[in-house]
Amino acid sequence: MANEADVWSTAAQADGGNPVDANGPYSDDEDGLDEAEVNGNWTPQEKALHEARLKAKAKRRLRRSSSRNSASESSESKDLVGGDPHSPKGKVVTNDRKSRMGKGRGLPKKGGAGGKGVWGAAGMVYEDEEPDVKDPNYDESAQGDTVYETVMPEVEEREMEKMVNPIVQEYFEHGDTKEVQMLLKELNLGPHKYEVSSLAVSLSLEGKASHRELTSRLLSDLSGKMLSQGDMARAFDKMLKDLPDLILDTPEAPQMLGQFIARAIADHVLPMDFLDCHKGKVDCDHARVALDRAAVLLSMKREMVRLDNVWGVGGGLRPVKHLTKEMNLLLKEYLISGDVAEAEHCLRDLEVPHFHHELVYEAVVMVLESNGDTASHTMMKLLQSLWKTGLITVDQMNRGFQRVYNELPEICLDVPHAHSIMENFVDLCYQESVITKQLRDTCPSRGRKRFVSEGDGGMIKN
Repeated sequence: MANEADVWSTAAQADGGNPVDANGPYSDDEDGLDEAEVNGNWTPQEKALHEARLKAKAKRRLRRSSSRNSASESSESKDLVGGDPHSPKGKVVTNDRKSRMGKGRGLPKKGGAGGKGVWGAAGMVYEDEEPDVKDPNYDESAQGDTVYETVMPEVEEREMEKMVNPIVQEYFEHGDTKEVQMLLKELNLGPHKYEVSSLAVSLSLEGKASHRELTSRLLSDLSGKMLSQGDMARAFDKMLKDLPDLILDTPEAPQMLGQFIARAIADHVLPMDFLDCHKGKVDCDHARVALDRAAVLLSMKREMVRLDNVWGVGGGLRPVKHLTKEMNLLLKEYLISGDVAEAEHCLRDLEVPHFHHELVYEAVVMVLESNGDTASHTMMKLLQSLWKTGLITVDQMNRGFQRVYNELPEICLDVPHAHSIMENFVDLCYQESVITKQLRDTCPSRGRKRFVSEGDGGMIKN
C-alpha cells in the first residue's frame, strides 16, 4: 500500500500538485473506496480492483504530462519560424509542410522546389545530361542520328556455288557486267571471292562459244575492281587442278582452258609471268595441254595484242552477210549429205533464233533454182524436222515464205517456171503439215489468160 501511495503522489505532483481531480472520472468511486478503507471492510476483490485503478490513473496522468510538454515545444517552434499567432493552440495546420512528429528543423523540403508536379525553384537552369546506357528508360533510337547498317553474314565455301551460279547464268542472258558486280557486292564473299572466276569459267565450258566470250569479258571487267590478279591466278590454279573432273563433262576442257588463260593474259587479267611460274612444275597431262595451248596462242600474236577473236564472234554480233553465207553453206552441205541432224547442229551453233527466217528463205529459193523434184522433197524434210523440233517457230516460217512471195516476180526473171514450182512446193509442205492453210492460200499464182497474136489487136482469146 505504501508503494501505491507513492506512485499516486508522484503522479499528482507531476499533474500540478492536486492529489484529487474532482472533475476526473472515477472520482465518486475513489471516495467510496476511501471510506471503505477507513472502515476496514475491504474484500480481496475490492482491494485488487483498487490497486488496478490506481495504476491506470497514474499512467493516464503520465501521458497527459508528456503530450502537454510536446505541444508547448511545437508552439515555440511555430513562433520561431513565423507561424500564425492567431491560430488556436493545439490546432493542426493542414497545409503546413513541417514534420508532424516534432523532428527536424521545420523547413520545407528542397527549399520549396520539390514535390509532385513541381518543376523546381524559380530561375533554376538545368544542364544537359548525357543519357546513361544503363538507365532502364534508355532509348537508343532517340539518341541523335541513328545509323543502321545491314550486316551480311559471310558466305561459306559450300554455299558459294548455290549463290554465284544463278548470277552467272542470268548474266549469260543479259550480258550486263555492271549488274553482276552489283549483285556480287551484296554478298559477303570474304576470302572465297576468287572462286567467282572459277565458277564462271566452269559454267561457260559446258555452254556455248558466246557464253565463253561473255565470261572472258566478265573476268576483264571484274579485274581490278572486285578481284585482283592474285585472286585470278589462284582461281586458274584451282581450275588446272580440277581439269580431270572437268573433262568428264567437257572433253575439250584443256584446250578451252588454255584459250581462257591466253585471253586473260592478253587482257591483263592474269600476271604476265603466269605461264613461266607453271613451266616444268605441272604433273597433270591435262594441265600441260592447257598451258601449251595458251603459250601457242600468245606466240601467234606480235606485241601482245588482245585476243578478241579467240572465241569468235557469236550470236547476233555477227554481220548479216556472214550469217547469210553460213546458212547457204549449211543448206548446200545438207543437199549433198542429206544429214538432218548435222544441219540442226550447225543451225544451233549459229545462235541466231531471230534470224531463222533467212534459212527458210534460202531453202525455198534453192528449191526454185534447182532442177527436178529431189531438192523439193529434201528441203521439205529439213523444214519438217526443224518445225517439229521447235527450232523454227511459226513466225519465222511464215516470214521466210512471205519474203519469197514478195520477191517471186523478180525470181521469175531468172527462173521462168518459178510460179509452178512454188505452187507445187507449197502444196507439198502443206500436206506434210509444215505450213498453215492460210499461208498456202496466200501463195501468188500466175494468170492463166493467154493473148492472141499481134494481128488480133490485143484481143484476149476466149
